[in-house]
Amino acid sequence: DEETGKDFLMYKEYSEAVRQIPPHRILALNRGERLKHLKVSLAFDEEALVRRLCQALHVHALSPAAATEDARAAAAKIRLDAPALAGLPSRDLYSLWYRLAVADACRRLIVPSLEREIRNELTEKADKQAISVFSANLRQLLLQQPIAGHTIIGLDPGYRTGCKTAVIDARGKVLATDTLYLTGSRHQQEEAETRFVDLVRRYGATLVSIGNGTASFETGEFTSRLIAQYRLDLKYVITSEAGASVYSASELARDELPDLNVSLRGAVSIARRIEDPLAELVKIEPKAIGVGQYQHDVDQKELGKALADVVESCVNHVGVELNTASPALLGYVSGINGTIARNIIAWRNENGPFRNRKELLKVPRLGPAAFTQSAGFLRIKGGTEPLDNTPVHPESYALTEQILQELGCPKEQSDSAAVQLAAAKADPARIAAHLGAGVPTVTDILQALSRPGRDPREDSPAPMSRRHVARLSDLQIGSIVKGTVRNVVDFGCFVDIGLKINGLVHRSELTDRRINHPLDVVHTGDIVNVMIIRIDEDRERIRLSLKRVPEEARTR
Repeated sequence: DEETGKDFLMYKEYSEAVRQIPPHRILALNRGERLKHLKVSLAFDEEALVRRLCQALHVHALSPAAATEDARAAAAKIRLDAPALAGLPSRDLYSLWYRLAVADACRRLIVPSLEREIRNELTEKADKQAISVFSANLRQLLLQQPIAGHTIIGLDPGYRTGCKTAVIDARGKVLATDTLYLTGSRHQQEEAETRFVDLVRRYGATLVSIGNGTASFETGEFTSRLIAQYRLDLKYVITSEAGASVYSASELARDELPDLNVSLRGAVSIARRIEDPLAELVKIEPKAIGVGQYQHDVDQKELGKALADVVESCVNHVGVELNTASPALLGYVSGINGTIARNIIAWRNENGPFRNRKELLKVPRLGPAAFTQSAGFLRIKGGTEPLDNTPVHPESYALTEQILQELGCPKEQSDSAAVQLAAAKADPARIAAHLGAGVPTVTDILQALSRPGRDPREDSPAPMSRRHVARLSDLQIGSIVKGTVRNVVDFGCFVDIGLKINGLVHRSELTDRRINHPLDVVHTGDIVNVMIIRIDEDRERIRLSLKRVPEEARTR
């Protein structure tokens, strides 16, 4: 359609050298061609190609008489009696026909074949780059810092069908649900205000998670206005709602939230995504999360495999609380498949919480091999074995006890402040030499003892919360604003600065130094200060700069 075609106007009469065209542009051209908005072809110097082939085939050079356009035209039309060919020696006739055959082969066979081969190579390269960027963005999104200790209201915005609302406690339990009509009649709006404020006060909510889809901006305005009007001790976060509808209709959602209809389950997911992003996002097919570029245009099999590897890596990096994890989360732990994950849940429901890692061996189909692979990634808080709440593998428990003896601390107090301090100050090389162990292993164990129960996501930036909404008309060129990097692509990154639309920081505005990719500078979820350098209100576009922000303002 005409609206979609506008996205490809920049490629009208466009040309670029094959060696220089960036991967994201290849995917854009492929998409435009597939949607029939573009016609893409490769331009060759066919004459040069014919000459090179003739040289390779040792075809005799043509005399000036045989090289004329008239002679070629006559030969091409198979007019051997044409005046243009009269008097040519047989050697020239042979060379002329040979060259014409080579030219015909080039035009009909070689050039189309070369085009297909080059286009395939370019597409394959572009696919790999897009998958790499998607994987990097997904990893950052999954490893976002959880916001713990809050009662959260999740809002799944909508116009006609209303804003689906869910309240969850600090452990993700659903406390209440509702549907609020924020953009309906005056009576509906007043009723929505009353019910929203009542939910905040009744359950002591301190944070609102607003999905970033349709009516997100209006929902942010609604929340901001009520915060000011009723002086609520409340902030809101804009959260990606990608894949929420997929989760809502899934079998897992029906099992977790059997008493809620499909639309309200999406609001619960949006609330839980800031409480524990990893635990919630693993319930969704990675491809549906939508942080990348042209993810629907690349090799879907390769994309699925790469993203599954990223999710598994993140889950194992963070670790999983065995007694609270969902089957979706357990299924990404090394050594545990979907069947074993469901068996773990069934055993837990029948026998109560696991008291130690060894009890995993009682789970059907979880044998010694699966236990060896998975045990180090599973945590048990408050169990009978203190080391089960650390990343230390059971195979290293004996060595860990020896290290604790070296530190002068009993194992029962392995999570005490005294052990943490002693482990942080200990010399790994000295202990390893004394115990006859490897230095890397001792170093890892000491790190685990110095920070028991540590969540590596604590090193990531916390999601940015707001109390007020900004408008495009309120902004000025040169202003410095704070925002969240929502997506990183080959040509730059998109930053949410609290507007209806995200601003673009082109890669040329990221830094003055030479970089290979924008990921060298920013990552999804980063909180950054950016300068507004261009505002286009008619097209609702905003251009931002990172490098123009004064040094002293970059980390404020």
